[in-house]
Amino acid sequence: MGDEVYGMSDWFADGAAAEYCLTLPQNISAKPTLLTHEAAATVPIAALTAWQGLVDRAMIRPDERVLVHGGAGAVGLFAVQLARRHGAYVIATVSARDIDFIKQLGANEVIDYAAIRFEQVVGKVDVILDTVGGDTLHRSWGVLKSAGRMIAIAADSEGSSDPRIKDAFFIVEPKQSQLTEVGKLIDAGHLKTFVKATVPLKDAAAAYDGSLAHGSGPGKIVISISA
Repeated sequence: MGDEVYGMSDWFADGAAAEYCLTLPQNISAKPTLLTHEAAATVPIAALTAWQGLVDRAMIRPDERVLVHGGAGAVGLFAVQLARRHGAYVIATVSARDIDFIKQLGANEVIDYAAIRFEQVVGKVDVILDTVGGDTLHRSWGVLKSAGRMIAIAADSEGSSDPRIKDAFFIVEPKQSQLTEVGKLIDAGHLKTFVKATVPLKDAAAAYDGSLAHGSGPGKIVISISA
């Protein structure tokens, strides 16, 4: 009783924007001790998506070239950190304001996607993690090596009829063992997470639809019961 936990709700059940929610033991793990509950809430979906995409599906190896689209996004910032921890050479596309931030997280190369077309400068890569979709995904096939692996998580990829995209797309699943490992990496200082803003439960709808003003920094918006 009284253990502090964090976890991920079932995608196909009701959400957890409430004072209480039901979950299963395999969907939760001990909360990283260094994080507040608000900071811990930013981790599970984003970190597990990056982990399952790069480690489970792409099976990245040391010295491979990994391209992360949307490197400063919720999933992207974990993907950059995890890829570097696995010894990969990491290239990330971001907005100009996030270039220094993503370099500090470990990216070897950072491209301002608004100023430079990534396919003109990156060369061939072994793995691509695409969080953007659309034209970015379609242009990405040209820089992927013949034996390379594409991982797509953008929502518009889910209903694609292109067999390549159907094979590349996946939806994250709760997994306790990975939550536990991520928590250990955070407590050891090897992974970082970021809270863009914290809003009270009464403002949850506005936070979801984008009408609520908030900071422009990296990280996720967190709905807090106590805020």
